[in-house]
Amino acid sequence: MAKDIVYFDLETQKLANDVGGWNHLDKMLMSVGVTYSTALGKYTIYDENHVQGLIDQLLNADLVVGFNHVGFDYGVLMGYTVLDLAEQTNNLDMLLSLEEKLGHRLKLDALASASLGAGKSADGLQAVKWWREGKVKEIAEYCCFDVKVTWKVHAYGAEHGRVKYIGRHSPEPQEVEVDWQID
Repeated sequence: MAKDIVYFDLETQKLANDVGGWNHLDKMLMSVGVTYSTALGKYTIYDENHVQGLIDQLLNADLVVGFNHVGFDYGVLMGYTVLDLAEQTNNLDMLLSLEEKLGHRLKLDALASASLGAGKSADGLQAVKWWREGKVKEIAEYCCFDVKVTWKVHAYGAEHGRVKYIGRHSPEPQEVEVDWQID
């Protein structure tokens, strides 16, 4: 059976300021979570009422790939489970992988625009604004796009052994080697 790589992202109902700061991710509540499974060959969109299905898919994946999902998204999901998802899943958090090599954090948009020639379509602040306006379809579309960008950046890195990014101090693309091979 083929290895199931699950690409993952979620958006929240609330901002850090709404819940008393970044130490309370579990109170931010998920608005929409999206996965792309290589075994299923499809995207799955989860609302808050189906968060257990999302958690189950992550637990059953051979590898979960995301961007800041270990530090952020799993923290949000802690509001719905007692499981330590970071410990009970096999993860490639591209942000952590790159931060280890570069010594600083990057934005997904800095990778996508340099490596793929296309950036993100919105951001988490916009997603919370949409939630407050009842625009769940827009959140789902944005989150699906982020998952696709994550998938494509990972695939680029796996294929080339490096990714390009726009650095903090120069508008010129730079490169960093990565070991994101897909077995």
